[in-house]
Amino acid sequence: MNAIIIEDESLIARQLSAKITALAPDIKVLELIPSLKVARRWFGENAEPDLIFMDIQLSDGVSFEIFETFQLSCPVIFITAFDEYAIRAFKVNGIDYLLKPVEDADLLKAIDKCRKLIKPAEPVAPNNWNDLLQSLAQQASKPLYKEKFVIQQRNQWIPVYTKDIACIYRENINYIYTFDGTKYILDTSTLDEIEEILDPRIFYRANRQCIVHVDAIQSVKPHENSKLTLYLKAPLKMEQDISREKAPVFKKWFDR
Repeated sequence: MNAIIIEDESLIARQLSAKITALAPDIKVLELIPSLKVARRWFGENAEPDLIFMDIQLSDGVSFEIFETFQLSCPVIFITAFDEYAIRAFKVNGIDYLLKPVEDADLLKAIDKCRKLIKPAEPVAPNNWNDLLQSLAQQASKPLYKEKFVIQQRNQWIPVYTKDIACIYRENINYIYTFDGTKYILDTSTLDEIEEILDPRIFYRANRQCIVHVDAIQSVKPHENSKLTLYLKAPLKMEQDISREKAPVFKKWFDR
């Protein structure tokens, strides 16, 4: 698991990092973050970690402000000297609330809670090999996501394969743009419906107007406000903005 520590006292942060390494060698502490300002910049430039160890009272504010800017889904272990924030902590992904100084047993118990949340459920074993082979055959024969759209154009039906789609853009109606620059009208009501049937490993919903194919992205430009701009490859040469809330999720998707 990858983790970060948000703690404004550097000595305490280093001691906590060493303690985590000793108690849970499977956890890699990526960063020691000393303030809200640094935390905002870090979340704007990096993918969300698996786990956060977070103090509450920081030198430039309270850490709850982070959740007002970023939609984080990972579990948080709050470690603080104040007990009056406990209720608020459990409303923002808090899975444990530890008071300083932290006992090793309490820290390890909190980490074990995170492991149970993060660890995927064990698959149920089939009764025999015939069941397994039948299950695999059924999965192989059933496509999980849309393979092509059938477009009606000039009294014809034209198949447009998803592997050839660079982006889908909505401007009053939906348009498909292929990698060669061809534009088709897609007769589907919403991008939400289209997003549901596309492979999320390949397609990303950049904003309310656009879904992009990973191979259509030429470059990504980060901005000071933590927003991103995607530049799509020629012949499209389109630009699409990603909000600062979605930026960490996009980076994790793009950098897999």
